[in-house]
This record gives sequence, C-alpha cells and structure tokens, in this order.
Amino acid sequence: MYFAALLARTEDGWEASDTELDDVETLSDLADLAREASPDDDTVLVLIEQEDGWFGVVRVDGEDDPRIYVSDAAAAARSSYGEILLTDELLGRDPGDPDDELDSLDLDGTEDGDDQSDDEDGDGTAGDGGSGEIVPHGPVGDPGILDDLGISEKELKLLSDDALTEIAEALGAADVLETVR
Repeated sequence: MYFAALLARTEDGWEASDTELDDVETLSDLADLAREASPDDDTVLVLIEQEDGWFGVVRVDGEDDPRIYVSDAAAAARSSYGEILLTDELLGRDPGDPDDELDSLDLDGTEDGDDQSDDEDGDGTAGDGGSGEIVPHGPVGDPGILDDLGISEKELKLLSDDALTEIAEALGAADVLETVR
C-alpha cells in the first residue's frame, strides 16, 4: 500500500494535500506538482511511503533543483513510485553513459533462463527488478534534506516504519498530514 502527500510551508504553517502519482512519470513531473502546491515558492515536501518497505522525501524550494532522500533504494527500485525518485544522479550513474547500457546486458551465458540471485556477488547490492542495474540496499540521497526544519541526518536515518508521521510531528504538521491520510 502506498501513500503520498504534499506538505507546503506557508506563512500560516504547513498545509497538506494528498496527491495522486498516477500521472507522474519523472522527477521533473513530481517537482512541477510540488511547485503548483506553493505559488509563493515556499518549501514543499513530497512524502511517499510504501507500507513496511521504504519512504522517500522530495524537497522543492522554489525553482531550485529537487532534493531527494530515499530510505531504502533497493526496496524503492522495485516500485514504480520509487523508480521516479531513483535518478541516475542519485544512484551515482552517468546518464547516457554507453558503458551503463553494456553493463546492463546479461551476457554471462545465462540468457536462456538460468536463475541467479539478485545478490550473487555477496556485495550487499541487489538488482532493481530486472533492468540489470545495481541498486544499493539502504538510504540514498541527501540525508541533510530536513536539517534546517529540525530533523537531523541521524534522526532521519533512525525513523521507524511510521516515518512520515514522525517527520510531520517534528515539523508540527502531524494534524494536517493526518487529515489527508
């Protein structure tokens, strides 16, 4: 089960709205959706979670590039919403690098259906569900994304399964988030 909401900071505090991500295909689409929630170029947080799996925070400040934090990249990679957040830049890949395309081809002689585990090398990484790209387990992105809002990097990494509620509580926006949950 997924949940997504926008928290927009205004002069009067935080305003929440739930959002449908069905028409969002890229991070740019998501950033545009966030900017629409705040005509005054205030901070907008896009909060996304998959129950018992992962959560993500996208922060949009006016026309600045979005900042992203994902709690578990490997889990998010198996989700259509997570794939929106897991950009090449976030994962440290060079977009359009022809070597990446060659690396994603499975040319080890097992093309005809031999099963291999996602973590065959034992290196702590897993495939992303079939594209051949390696995605790390654990958090990726900007762990300082909420520092100036009162949630430190350490606190962000220690959030529980109810991370979005904990974030909203720290921001003083738990009540407004709960109205759209």
